[in-house]
Formats: sequence, C-alpha cells, structure tokens
Amino acid sequence: MRTVEAKVITAAIAKLCIDANYYLSPDVYDALVAGKEKEESPLGREILGQLVDNACIARNQAMPICQDTGMAVVFMEIGQDVHITGGDLEAAVNAGVVQGYKEGYLRKSVVNDPMFVRKNTGDNTPAILHLSIVPGDKIKITIAPKGFGSENMSAVKMLTPSAGVAGVKKFVTDTVTAAGSNPCPPMVVGVGIGGTFEKAAFLAKKALLRPINKHNADPMYAKLEEELLELVNKTGVGPQGLGGTITALGVNVEYYPTHIAGMPVAININCHATRHAEIEI
Repeated sequence: MRTVEAKVITAAIAKLCIDANYYLSPDVYDALVAGKEKEESPLGREILGQLVDNACIARNQAMPICQDTGMAVVFMEIGQDVHITGGDLEAAVNAGVVQGYKEGYLRKSVVNDPMFVRKNTGDNTPAILHLSIVPGDKIKITIAPKGFGSENMSAVKMLTPSAGVAGVKKFVTDTVTAAGSNPCPPMVVGVGIGGTFEKAAFLAKKALLRPINKHNADPMYAKLEEELLELVNKTGVGPQGLGGTITALGVNVEYYPTHIAGMPVAININCHATRHAEIEI
C-alpha cells in the first residue's frame, strides 16, 4: 500500500489548472499550423494564423489562451493500492482549483446555483470530478478546463440501433452545423457512443482528452473518426464560423457496450483551445 498526502494532490491540481490554461497541447497546436496551410479560404487562413500567434503569445508570456478559463473538469485514475491521507480527496481537489485559479490569474466563472441565485462562488469551485479505480499504486490526474461557448453546443440523442452509422453521422454534422460560430471553430469534437444516457456524455467528454493525432484503437471506430472529420469539414462552417474548409481539427470517438434496444450518442464540442494537462503521482 502506497500513501499519498492530500496536499500533494492539491499542489498537482493547482499546477495543472495553470498549465492547461497557458500551454496549448502540441497535437492541437500542430493541427492549427497544418490547418492554416490546408484552409482554402483566405479569411480562414488569416484567422488560423491569428490563433497560432495567440497560442504562442500565451505560451511565451505565461498567460491564458482564452479569457474563458473554463470550469475545471478533473479526471482521476486512482490505483487501488493507494491510500490518501491528511484530508478529504474532493476537498483537496477543490483546494487545488482555488489555488491554481488564484495564482494563475484565471477567470472565475462558476456560480453556486444554476437557476435562481446564480452567485459567483469567487474561486471557480466546485470542480467537476470523475473518479475511477485502476490497478497499481499511482494516481493519474488530468485537468480539462471547459469553456461554455463550446460546452453549450453539446448534445445527447438516444438513437435506436436501426439508425446505424448513418444516423450517427447525421447527428454529428447537424450538431456542428447548428453550433456555427458559437464554439469558436476550428473545433475538436468528442463523440461518445453506447452505455446509457449519462455514460455516453461522459465518453464524449473523455474523448476530448485523447490527442487528436491518435485514432481509436479499434479500426472500425478509427475509420469512423476519419469519416466524421471529413463530413464536418464539408459543412462549410470554417474558422470562427466565417466559412472555409477547416471547421474541425479532429473528431475523437469513444464507445462502450450498450443495451440491445438502444444506441445513445453524445457530442461534446470543444473550441480550438482544447485544453488539458496531466500528471502521474
């Protein structure tokens, strides 16, 4: 049994909040650079060039990539041979978010009640925390700050098995087209297929963590990712919704077994600043 103190988790979360918001991951940055060369629209090329410059300024000057520094979404894979001491795990995570958003001068965007009071909590907590127990004695933490210009464009649909691949493709392209400029394209699209209503949504969110230059390990789903990316880029939405051929930088699909009577599908859209950072402790 390995012991990990809660304060170590807090420190890791704080650093990840800053890193994720300052430093665009290499796969997304490289896709922006490549997209600039491929984009057929002159205006689209100019926009993509500005997004590349923006990412460089954020990295070199240690400042947020976007003014919306998101709601902190935390994924933790905790080894079953780890014992956390010195405090409550969820409290340790939220303490890290408080520290990171304060030290990084990151915008606090969380309100305490979704409908009536809507008072800002003042420290960007509580975080959204997803926990899973895995073999081993390590803890893997991934932070994915999620802005709501893109989050608001996400969708879930309970398709029937008869909808098939064609139904999934239509749902994805319809969702992207309806989103238009709202998610600040070029976007990254996470698609979750299977499980139940809530599992599909989780899969779509988790799909956004996978590098966009790494396809699903299953050849059938890898092929679907390629086909969906091609279809999305044919919608003509383009960079910042102003028309063009680079509407998305990538489409990642995750799947899970489901009931014989259903085929849940969720789409979680992210903007060009698909931010995430991870560490293993």
